[in-house]
Amino acid sequence: MSGACEHLALRESMIATARRMNASALNQGTSGNLSVRVEAGFLLTPTGMDYDSLVPEDLVLMRFDGRHEGRRSPSSEWQLHRDILAARPEVGAVLHAHSMFCTTLACLHRDIPAFHYMVSAAGGTDVRCAPYATFGTVELAAHVLAALEGRKACLMANHGMVAVGRDLSAAFKLAVEVETLAAMYWRALQVGEPVLLDGAEMARVLEKFKTYGQQPTPPSREA
Repeated sequence: MSGACEHLALRESMIATARRMNASALNQGTSGNLSVRVEAGFLLTPTGMDYDSLVPEDLVLMRFDGRHEGRRSPSSEWQLHRDILAARPEVGAVLHAHSMFCTTLACLHRDIPAFHYMVSAAGGTDVRCAPYATFGTVELAAHVLAALEGRKACLMANHGMVAVGRDLSAAFKLAVEVETLAAMYWRALQVGEPVLLDGAEMARVLEKFKTYGQQPTPPSREA
């Protein structure tokens, strides 16, 4: 299989996830973008296209040297996706969205601190907010990469959020979790400053998260 039909199942999964982003209110309209690592580089959503109109051939195959293949132009944030995937070999998928509460906090240049233990789901004791830079620039990619150091998600000042994962499902699940945390934190701020968990407790939580959600392998059945 080659050309536009290469990675057909993955392309279809990306389109389904992009539509799910809008349906779940993680995203609105044509904002946001997705990428998934493949052998030759990474697949990326095209720029400015309605997710409901996408077909597999619309997704763009990007090379790490910036070249792209396909009938569409790549998302303006291709450098952001490229730099994250190049620097983080354990990452298989990158999700960028303009989710409501993450973006609200990002417009205030606020990190999400350890107000709730589930902040650990993003890999650390907080979710950092990367400094502002114009969308689609090398500067923005550098800021986001720094904010993701030791983390799996970050906010983007005056812009949105990014979540990464081993695959598309993991990135989407984390993005939903971070947006939920942002919503809870924003609501708590309407009353006052939330009480934060201390470093010792967050260290315990992070240790527990190393095995969180893992199920034992069921015994094999002999024929």
